[in-house]
Amino acid sequence: MSEKLFVKGDIPSQVYNWKNVKITAGGYVDNIVFNPGEKDLIYARTDMGGAYRYDLKNQTWIPLTDWIGWDDWNNLGCESLAVDPVETNRVYIAAGTYTNEWTSENGVILRSNDYGKTWEQSELPFKNGANMLGRSMGERLIVDPNNNHVLYFGTRSGYGLWKSTDYGKTWNQVSSFPYVGNYAPSEDDPTSYDSTLTGVVWVTPDPSSSTKGNPCQIIYIGVVNKKGEDMVYRTLDGGATWSAIEGQPHTIVVPDINNPSKTTGLFPHHGILASNGILYISYSDGVGPYDGHKGEVWKYNTNTEVWTDITPIPTSSNDNYFGYGGLGVDANNPESIIVATLNSWWPDANFFRSTDGGKTWIRFWDWNGYPNRTLRYTLDITTTPWLTFGKNPQPPEPAAKLGWMIGNISIDPFNSDRMIYGTGATVYGTNNLTDIDTGGIVHLSVVADGIEQIAAQTLVSPTTGTAHLISGMYDLGGFVHNDLDKVPSMMLLTPFLANTSIDYAELNPTRVVRVGKVDAGSSSRIGLSYDIGNNWFSLNNPWQSGESDTTEGGTVAMSADGNTIVWAPKGQMVYYSTNTGSTFRQSEGLPAGAVIASDRSNSNKFYGFYNGTFYVSTNKGATFTATVTTGLPSSAMIKAMPFVEGDVWLSGDSGESGLFHTTNSGESFMKIKEVENASTIGFGKAAPGQTYMALYTSAVINGIRGLFRSDDRGISWIRINDDDHQYGITNACITGDPRIYGRVYLATNGRGILYADIKKI
Repeated sequence: MSEKLFVKGDIPSQVYNWKNVKITAGGYVDNIVFNPGEKDLIYARTDMGGAYRYDLKNQTWIPLTDWIGWDDWNNLGCESLAVDPVETNRVYIAAGTYTNEWTSENGVILRSNDYGKTWEQSELPFKNGANMLGRSMGERLIVDPNNNHVLYFGTRSGYGLWKSTDYGKTWNQVSSFPYVGNYAPSEDDPTSYDSTLTGVVWVTPDPSSSTKGNPCQIIYIGVVNKKGEDMVYRTLDGGATWSAIEGQPHTIVVPDINNPSKTTGLFPHHGILASNGILYISYSDGVGPYDGHKGEVWKYNTNTEVWTDITPIPTSSNDNYFGYGGLGVDANNPESIIVATLNSWWPDANFFRSTDGGKTWIRFWDWNGYPNRTLRYTLDITTTPWLTFGKNPQPPEPAAKLGWMIGNISIDPFNSDRMIYGTGATVYGTNNLTDIDTGGIVHLSVVADGIEQIAAQTLVSPTTGTAHLISGMYDLGGFVHNDLDKVPSMMLLTPFLANTSIDYAELNPTRVVRVGKVDAGSSSRIGLSYDIGNNWFSLNNPWQSGESDTTEGGTVAMSADGNTIVWAPKGQMVYYSTNTGSTFRQSEGLPAGAVIASDRSNSNKFYGFYNGTFYVSTNKGATFTATVTTGLPSSAMIKAMPFVEGDVWLSGDSGESGLFHTTNSGESFMKIKEVENASTIGFGKAAPGQTYMALYTSAVINGIRGLFRSDDRGISWIRINDDDHQYGITNACITGDPRIYGRVYLATNGRGILYADIKKI
């Protein structure tokens, strides 16, 4: 039997077991943070999918921020993460995803005194930018190692340096620090989505500058100023006064035969102070994580105040075509360091290792007569085979890469052989780093189990076949999941799309269609499968496409018999095909920007919705006619009930928000009384004793925002999540399983795909 309880608003709640559908990572893991005060205490922060703590026993990552819900979804982005080396149970997150108009919410400081199991938060009077440019710089947030009551936070957008003296509860700006940063990425790229100041990017206290219990008197700060200006500052008196460090690098010469004096500026990505007083700094001429064409590595001797250029590849060399990002220093040997290319896209990233403080370097790979390379590493991706992205490139490019956007490298302070780093797609690690120092091979493997960070857009649970889930998403495209607890071998290819919509033929369910977007050009944005998604081929776009065309996928619908496809690409008119996509014609009567769905019984019938008006087609999408034009939401999702002609549901969260139902193909709609706001709607197998499929929605019902199920056509609702399982904003897609009663699949914006079953007791 299943357990039920009651919560506020008299909405019954059923206990569900929530788990991630296994993809393993998939998004940008900005940094791995070891706590230097407790062995094997490791955290990971992501740009939009929350934070994790490593479980050594099970060798998996535990999500720590799934309690963040709809109203505070912006806090799933981790701008910075700080560990307390004294009271190691304490951990802090500077949370907030965007500084631009994509959110109106200010950032917060999350603080926990139980290793991230529970959290309190302090509001900030400005935004944080965990998914903005420069997000792998840092760390911005730091605990004073000598007085752990004290924390510092370097901010974006001109707000400078902030300080807390009460374990992060209250914060005040350090008014004596005037260097707020005057550079924004849009200065170099006016089309950039980031026009805010990158700001103060790292804070590095010197623990040798005070005794235990007293705040550090010397602190080094990295700031992103306009190119050519000072970037590194320090205080010698606990923050009373600050000044730029003399002799620091400002610009580098860019080899250009037509302009020998051409230079670029250097941004300090990381500043790590070794135990011998050497401050190591990695530089790039872009704030990252995507840009940067030149870089350097420097060290500053804080005892002698001498700067030394220790760049592994001279900037005058043609082989220096990238910035440097990730930087790791061995806590047990201050001369042992490692630095990574931030964005060497071809043929691969590289790492540079030194055991003499940067005097000499050894690379993870060297050229050995083009296209041959000498590799000093192995890379094991057997747990996540899709990391090849289905590619089989020609040498020197490998199928599985060391990574890209390598903004951070972390060496275990208790184990010099252990190194972990994040990439734009996963987390890699090794347990034999020092072998390379004596001519050995470094063995790298995926260490991302438990991290799930993709933005899912569309989900389909087929009625037949071995797969219970087909997904579409940004970045990785999507997957066919034959086993929800096993990583698929490969994503959906041919074509490879950022899939935005998937549909199948209800009466011929082996046929599946999907649409999405590509970066640019004339590439196909639509794929068709005749075997429930196992194999695909591309169809032609119905519009003329040039090199600058970036039309997005929009929504797609397949007729019940699988012969007709209606497609509403974003940015184009609506098109239909009656020969399974061989040729398309333009539909009439349905505006551009509409969303569409097929009737799941009548193969001639399709539905459309745009700006509060519902449309129906009875001639396979050739023409659409408006039916209801008032009383509906201004925007909504459409879902037609399987095997029941004319039975359609609309979920809307704008204008006349709520959940709406028609049983006569849109001639009239009934609004479901208890549902105040419905972002999604989906169907699953009917409850025992029922014939109508179970409904699932992400909605507000009786004042409660949550995930709900109805077994009686929307008359009554049961909450199926709880306050610990909210997963940020859940407005993309939800669906039940047509073969398993009670099972639900949920798309999230940064926390992957979740599935859940009713908990048995």
